[in-house]
Amino acid sequence: MTESAPPSPWVLAGPILRQCTPSRLVCWLAVSAPVSLRIRIDSGESSLREQVLVPGDPGCRMLSAGTHLHYLLIDLRFDVPLPQDCWIGYTVALQPLTEGDDTWLEHADWAPGLCYPGRPTPGFVLSSRIHSLLHGSCRKPHHVGGDGLIEADRLLERLLAQAAPQTGQLPPKDGEEAPPAWPSVLMMTGDQVYADDVAGPMLHAIHQVIARLGLPDEPLAGGELTGADSAQALYRHPAGFYRRETLLPRHARNYALIEVLFGGVEKPVFTTDSAHNHLISLGEVLAMYLLVWSPALWSQIDLSPPASLDADVLERYRSECGVIQDFVAGLPAVRRLFAHLPTAMIFDDHDITDDWNLSREWEEVAYGHPFSRRVIGNAVFGYLINQAWGNQPDAFDAQLLEQAQVSLDSPGTAVHEALIERLLRFESWHYTWPTQPPLVVVDTRTHRWRSESAARQPSGLMNWESLTDLQQTLKGLPAVLLVSPTPIFGVKLIESIQRVFSWFGQSLLVDAENWMAHPGSGHAILNIFRHPKTPQHFVVLSGDVHYSFVYDVELRGRVRGPDIWQISSSGLRNTFPPRLLDVLDRANRWLYSPRSPLNWLTRRRHLRVIPRKPDGIAHGRRLLNGSGIGLVELDMEGVPWRIRQLLCDGQNVSFSRREAESRWD
Repeated sequence: MTESAPPSPWVLAGPILRQCTPSRLVCWLAVSAPVSLRIRIDSGESSLREQVLVPGDPGCRMLSAGTHLHYLLIDLRFDVPLPQDCWIGYTVALQPLTEGDDTWLEHADWAPGLCYPGRPTPGFVLSSRIHSLLHGSCRKPHHVGGDGLIEADRLLERLLAQAAPQTGQLPPKDGEEAPPAWPSVLMMTGDQVYADDVAGPMLHAIHQVIARLGLPDEPLAGGELTGADSAQALYRHPAGFYRRETLLPRHARNYALIEVLFGGVEKPVFTTDSAHNHLISLGEVLAMYLLVWSPALWSQIDLSPPASLDADVLERYRSECGVIQDFVAGLPAVRRLFAHLPTAMIFDDHDITDDWNLSREWEEVAYGHPFSRRVIGNAVFGYLINQAWGNQPDAFDAQLLEQAQVSLDSPGTAVHEALIERLLRFESWHYTWPTQPPLVVVDTRTHRWRSESAARQPSGLMNWESLTDLQQTLKGLPAVLLVSPTPIFGVKLIESIQRVFSWFGQSLLVDAENWMAHPGSGHAILNIFRHPKTPQHFVVLSGDVHYSFVYDVELRGRVRGPDIWQISSSGLRNTFPPRLLDVLDRANRWLYSPRSPLNWLTRRRHLRVIPRKPDGIAHGRRLLNGSGIGLVELDMEGVPWRIRQLLCDGQNVSFSRREAESRWD
């Protein structure tokens, strides 16, 4: 940082509410200097609850990633439970850990827009039962269009403007339009960041944040092959913008690696994204999270094109710049949303790299090279700090977090490599929240069922052991919210196309990742639904596919199985190519009509699927294409009574059940 540069904001990102229960409050924030915290909680009781915390105290761990980047992982426990189904206000005040400075900085000092109109503080509601939730995936900053998280923020503002938050809402009588209950949770079902698809202006901003916050340099594994033996050398390298795939020499042994790590641009069927600016260093990953979750640092960013850009990419940079500026304009609303709703997250591939762990061959190539192993490991490390810890703090013991701190102090060392090895073998990314109904979030990325017969065949999304554990988790529950980043019940035509490409060993070309692509995992997940002791009501929340749809699914047979709702909301800020989706949607409806013999060639032929049509969509269409966020409302039994997509153009699209259009699947 130069002498003329303004100081960094006190709070770089957050507060983000994570797992919250009456006896526990988990919160995450990033600050530019070590501070003490004073947290006050006003639940309408006779007196305020107050806790003053210094990093190192029980319930307050600090991870320092640079001179001016410190993560505060807050995990408060309460002997006297917090009340449920009412508004609970809170404040987070900061005091610098410098001798003689006893000033407390309130949220109005470091985030003046954090509260909703008419509310003096941020707040949250602990619902005794989930009557409403928000969910979405796939938030790419440089996608043209709105941001589903902004729509979620607008919903909360409308609800607070009408009255005190209502936590329970019964289905309205015919003809009535009732507002939803206050959402109990924000479920982000994957691709919260795009580590493998970064706009030039975003990468330029990332490098400025790295310099401003004093993040340490990182020796890069395999640097003798990449042409950049350290993070700083990478940032200065002529190929550092838009040409990162050229960093690897074009030796025969590197062709497979280039396809794995930078192959996103080569996909002709379903993907048009670019991997030319794939994040590589740990500093790049950490800076990315700050820039996509908070407006705090953007006022200090200069988006003028880097001098190193040539004419071929300069026009692209300038066009991306306008989209990024639009994205940044919405970040105050995103920050406010995160401060008011308990937020659960789970990774999908783009949080790490495209097609992450797609096949046994993919894993052998990616983990067998020090460069790609470091790239993947750094993204997983960033996920640990920014996403995973808040999902279930108990899964990450003190020894692991201490190892993380040493790695942050000296990235690129043997300790860092050992941590990456540990994280790549970590087995507890999945988790369950004790809500009603329970929120059960599965890991479909690191528990893969690998093909033993053909290395190029797609791996099953979960292996036998993890599916057995899932069945044990579900046994005895009357209802469940099951989060699978990839839809369990997807669009059959698209899955069939993926199957054909996979048969020819070209699964990378079509993102051939679906539950039915692998016979083992496909049959096992369907058997879980058939098990007599698993829930009678399954609400499956998914994302991934860049379009939204709802299927009601019933098991055929003599004994009636559970009721299943497959609800996919995608993307928060991403869409599917419109013309291609129109063709696939209509062709799917024609090829897999109820009387089509093609139904009997699918693994789901013993299921009855009733598609819900998005209201107002063209005849023959069932898939909704548009950035937004899903809103699901549940009755007392955990059954969805209203399912909507809040689109960024202001439309609230309901999915209506069409009994006459049910089909074999």
